[in-house]
Amino acid sequence: MSKLTHLDEAGHAHMVDVSDKAETARMARATATVLLTEEAMGLLMQGNLKKGDAMGVARVAGIMGAKKTSELIPLCHPLPITKVTVDLHPDVVKNEVIITATVKTRGQTGVEMEALTAATTAALTLYDMLKAVDKGIIISDIQLDEKQGGKSGTWKRTTA
Repeated sequence: MSKLTHLDEAGHAHMVDVSDKAETARMARATATVLLTEEAMGLLMQGNLKKGDAMGVARVAGIMGAKKTSELIPLCHPLPITKVTVDLHPDVVKNEVIITATVKTRGQTGVEMEALTAATTAALTLYDMLKAVDKGIIISDIQLDEKQGGKSGTWKRTTA
C-alpha cells in the first residue's frame, strides 16, 4: 500500500512539500452527471428559466470553482492554472447532463482536485438553477477520468 502523502509520521494532516519537484505540464479531466426530471430537462433545453441561462452560468461557476480549489480543500496548493474548460452535454433521452471539466497547469503538483471541483461546482450550479422545478435532482458519478504529467505520468479511467 502506498504511503498517504498528506499525513506525517505521527499521522497528522499536513500540506505536502513540493518545493523540490520539477515543474511539468499537467492536465486533469473529471466528470459529473446531473439527472433531471423530463420537465426540468425540457425547461433547461428551452432556456425558459427565471434565473437565466443555466448551462452558461454552470460553465462559468465550474471555471470559478477550479480557480478557488485551494480555498475550499484545506491541503491543496494554490496553482497557476493555465486553462480551464467546462463542457455540458445534455442527453434529452436520459434526462441527464454530463459535465466534463479539464484543467491545465505547468507546476509542481497536479490539477486533479481542480478538475473535480470544477465538475462538482458546475453540477451544484445546475441544481441551484433548476431546484424550483425539480428538487429531486441527482448529482452522481463525480470522478477523475484522466490525468497527465508529473512523476506518476498518465492515468486514464478504464470502463469495465
